[in-house]
Amino acid sequence: MTREDGSSGGQPRRTGGKRTTGGQRASAPRPKSQGSSRDRAAQPRSSRASSGQPRPAQSRPAQSRPAQRRPAPARTVRVGVPGAATVGNPRNRQRIITLFSLVLLFVFAVRLVMIQGVNAAELSTAALENRLATTTDEPLRADIVDRNGVVLATSAERYHVFVNQVKLQEWSRQEGGQVVMQGPLDAAKVLAPILGVSESELAVDLVGDKSFQYIAKYITPEQWNLIDDEGIYGIDREPVTERFYPNGDIAGNIVGFVGGREDKQGVNWGLAGIEASYEDELLGTPGSLTYERGGGGTVIPTGVLEEEPAVPGSKVVLTIDRDIQYYAQERLAQALSESGSSAGIVMMQDVQTGEVLALADSGSVDPNDPGSTPASRRGSSAVEDVFEPGSTAKIITMAAALEEGLATPTSRYVAPYQYTTDNNQTFKDSHEHADEKLTLSGILVSSSNTGTIQVGEDLTEEQRYQYLSDFGFGQRTGVGLPTESAGILHPWQKWDGRTEWAVLYGQGVSVTALQTSQVYQTVANGGVRIAPSLVKGLQQPDGTLVESEAAEPVEVISEDTADQLMLMLEDVTESGTGGMAKIDGYRVAGKTGTAQAVGSDGQLSRIIASFVGVAPADDPRIVVSVILFDPKSSIWGGVVAAPVFSDVATFGLQALRVPPSGPAEEFYPTTWE
Repeated sequence: MTREDGSSGGQPRRTGGKRTTGGQRASAPRPKSQGSSRDRAAQPRSSRASSGQPRPAQSRPAQSRPAQRRPAPARTVRVGVPGAATVGNPRNRQRIITLFSLVLLFVFAVRLVMIQGVNAAELSTAALENRLATTTDEPLRADIVDRNGVVLATSAERYHVFVNQVKLQEWSRQEGGQVVMQGPLDAAKVLAPILGVSESELAVDLVGDKSFQYIAKYITPEQWNLIDDEGIYGIDREPVTERFYPNGDIAGNIVGFVGGREDKQGVNWGLAGIEASYEDELLGTPGSLTYERGGGGTVIPTGVLEEEPAVPGSKVVLTIDRDIQYYAQERLAQALSESGSSAGIVMMQDVQTGEVLALADSGSVDPNDPGSTPASRRGSSAVEDVFEPGSTAKIITMAAALEEGLATPTSRYVAPYQYTTDNNQTFKDSHEHADEKLTLSGILVSSSNTGTIQVGEDLTEEQRYQYLSDFGFGQRTGVGLPTESAGILHPWQKWDGRTEWAVLYGQGVSVTALQTSQVYQTVANGGVRIAPSLVKGLQQPDGTLVESEAAEPVEVISEDTADQLMLMLEDVTESGTGGMAKIDGYRVAGKTGTAQAVGSDGQLSRIIASFVGVAPADDPRIVVSVILFDPKSSIWGGVVAAPVFSDVATFGLQALRVPPSGPAEEFYPTTWE
């Protein structure tokens, strides 16, 4: 039967979306009307008895029941509340996401165009630079050789050996499947004989936890090959170069030495002598190897590979003769022992070229061990130390008088023991004597101070200064050593009342041994001064010798004046103070000298004994200077220095194969009646 509310029989049917007893889902709730619930119940509604049969559709007003459709996703909406959020629209979100995606794609596209188009070359270059690696190839420092090619300084490849102590702990050696050696102590047994050290000494450096520790330095390639053959894990090497000097201290004062510098890395920088003066020429130009590497540092076979070969340095060829240099050093050492001198210098120079054949300093530094020589003695005294030349400079006064036409070799003078000038300055000779009637030549032969002052009286102070300067005093010779001194020659305007006279016989002025030698080279070379040189030239890697540029020769005096002076100087060795300088078979010209020098106490407490001579006198080839400081056996240059000259000059003449002299000429008279 049918209920008044129109429901079918059986169990009551639930509304509001609940299931019915028939298992069917109830229809969606109807929209609410403006009327009350009672009014809604009174409205007529047709019903059919429910027996599982479907009911025919009935037409009803559209307002009473809308058409059924799939419900939209549930949203919580607060209606009528001020400030409440509005319902989101999915289409708006899609538009925003789409717009954002388009913008992002546009940015990527622009960036791609910039990378592959506008900045492609720049970025490609930057990427390549990040993959490139460059190694430097330093050429060996070039040799320094004497005039005959004898090596005085050279470089060789060497290795520093180091150990990774941590890795060495893992090393072991097996034989027949059994471990026979392992660890640092056994490694010491293997390496000690190769390195020439004791096992215990080596083990100290092998044991530990350091990743880097030197165990040997400057080993030869042969030694490293022996070490490498042992295959000891944790042992490696660092390639280096070593500078060494086969002849020890022979010419060490000239060659110089290398070492470390505060502003440079490494220990092969020239610190003295030719090594310092010709640093750039000896070093050459480093090479380089640039290659492209991958992420692991491996070389990319098809990548960039650019090689710039290293350019070897130029070999420096000296003017020195190693054999003459050796003999000069040996003879100087003997002279110091015999005379008790504190120091000495012996040098030999070619008259015609100015080339220095020997430059010997007592106590010359051994470049292999410069630290064993005091720093003050590691250079060359011959170009660094200055002293008053004394009587060896009297030749300049004689040259000025002859050149200016104020005297001739036979001009007559009376030389007293003591002489007072017009400004009341008194000078004495070395020995007390009665008045002597001497010619100009006689004054030089007997080395009279009072006679020399009289000769110079007619020279103005400016002329005296000019001739001293023209002969090279007060200026560097430019020989090529970095520590050369210019000596001391004050302007004549600053001379006091005594100095203006003292300079006439070699006092009041200070010179180096090289400057003294240069005076006699000038006279022996016909009055033409040629700057002394120590470097003959630079030998290029291809063997070509580029000779050093020679300074322009300077004519100081005429050839006639020079010839007259040479004959006067020759008489010094024949009948004057230089008799002990004679050489069998050769004519010798020279001058003795004895002067004072400032000592460590600031007083004129040092004695300088010297002899400077030329041989052969008739066809000059060499100038030899011998300077002895503080001799004890005698203070006279003719006694202690002249014999050294004779021996060294004899050796040099024979080494250079200079033929003997011709017959002697007649000398100028030395006295008059």
